[in-house]
Amino acid sequence: MDAISQLQEQVNKIATIAFTTIGTLQRDAPPVRISPNYPESESAPPPNPNPTDDATDFAMQPKLMSADLVKAAKQFDALVSALPLSEGGEEAQLKRIADLQAENCLVGQELEKQLEAAERELDEVRELFGQAADHCLNLKKPE
Repeated sequence: MDAISQLQEQVNKIATIAFTTIGTLQRDAPPVRISPNYPESESAPPPNPNPTDDATDFAMQPKLMSADLVKAAKQFDALVSALPLSEGGEEAQLKRIADLQAENCLVGQELEKQLEAAERELDEVRELFGQAADHCLNLKKPE
């Protein structure tokens, strides 16, 4: 896998971790009373008989998820630091791009010539095949 694909894969992983973390925190966060003057909802879930387990689990989730996010970000940084540095600045890069485009045009022209030659040869082969088929049909004796 090339470097750009690895970077894209890592960005996708970071986004997945971030979205999962936010969704999990929204889902698992304990209800908080808005105001002491606000009445309790009748449809509120019953209080948990063992709140310490849920509170402990919920307190650990952000730490674990943030550790995953930091690990993914460090992997991304490592991939970025492994990228080759460009030498010569923007002008050198533009010159390199122009040289590559010119080379690409030359190679494209050569390929076009080879394609035309192959098409001419294919036409000759088809013509010879047609002639051979006609001769074979003419050699058969009518019954």
